[in-house]
Amino acid sequence: MDSTGVPVVVGLDNGGTSNNATVLTVEGRFLVDGLVETPSEVRAGPEAAIEALARALDGVLAVTGVPRELVRAVGLDTPGPASATGVISSRGSTNFSQPAWRGYDVRGALERRLGLPVIYHNDGNAAALYAHHVHFGADAMRRSSVSAIVGTGLGGGVVEDGRVVTGAAGMAGEFGHVHIPLDGLLAPGQPVPTCACGFAGDAESVASLTAIERNLLPYWLGRYPGHPLAAEEPARAAKLVRGYGERGDGLAREVFTQQATALGRLFTIAANFTDPHAYFVGGGVVEAAPEFRDWFLATVREHTVLRAEQAAVAAFALVPERDMAGARGVAIAALETLRADAPAGPLMAG
Repeated sequence: MDSTGVPVVVGLDNGGTSNNATVLTVEGRFLVDGLVETPSEVRAGPEAAIEALARALDGVLAVTGVPRELVRAVGLDTPGPASATGVISSRGSTNFSQPAWRGYDVRGALERRLGLPVIYHNDGNAAALYAHHVHFGADAMRRSSVSAIVGTGLGGGVVEDGRVVTGAAGMAGEFGHVHIPLDGLLAPGQPVPTCACGFAGDAESVASLTAIERNLLPYWLGRYPGHPLAAEEPARAAKLVRGYGERGDGLAREVFTQQATALGRLFTIAANFTDPHAYFVGGGVVEAAPEFRDWFLATVREHTVLRAEQAAVAAFALVPERDMAGARGVAIAALETLRADAPAGPLMAG
């Protein structure tokens, strides 16, 4: 709890069912240790969702005891696809399925509603930014990283000198739709995987929950006759695979070996584009028992081909506290914007 008069920024992480909020002082200290969640109302349309975000801000200020007049800026993240300035794709998205959401300027609408500057990133970029600042601490503004976030799809982010690289149209770091070499990744007779975006053989077509359901599990169930997952409905079976993987099940380890290999090949491409200091892996695939999590990250690293000079300085790590990473990442982005004219320095208190 804090009411000492120190200015703050607020981070708002918008999800399909809940908003999570956090508060970061301008000195770089988070005032919230866990989740502060409220309903997101996104299915009720844009107006209801904006009001829900405003309530989330008021709620976290009440929890921390910070007066509203001390808030200097707000960070907002939502699922994509959206532009760099927070305009939802004209084609809509999974979370924003109502026609009213198509082409909706969620950042601008929240800024008008709150009367405060609102800084926007998609949720993959927000998590990437948080991972970067946690890992590097005081050196964050002098380091670079790439992150791959494995969920229903495959998100991610590129961070250079402590700041997210958004690109001209906000599409930088869309690692899911980068084509990867499939030679040696697919098993004999395994069909070329397809992605919901229309691509074949992109990273998301292998490394995502959707990929398990659509592409990987149907093939591997044919190689493991009588496996218990064959009796499950496909969407449920896909969600159960990780539990089997944690227990060392052969089919599940085949599936996750392919996913880890795909991420390694993706990071190999990233190594030749940005040559980052760190490679982060996040999402449900690594929110698992320690043995499985460590095995998966080690397999990603094994399949990331680096030059000797790169391998000597590169780190591989997990995105920490994924449930809080979005809100904390955009809070850091909001604070970074406030400090834009100040000398580079750590954005989080050590």
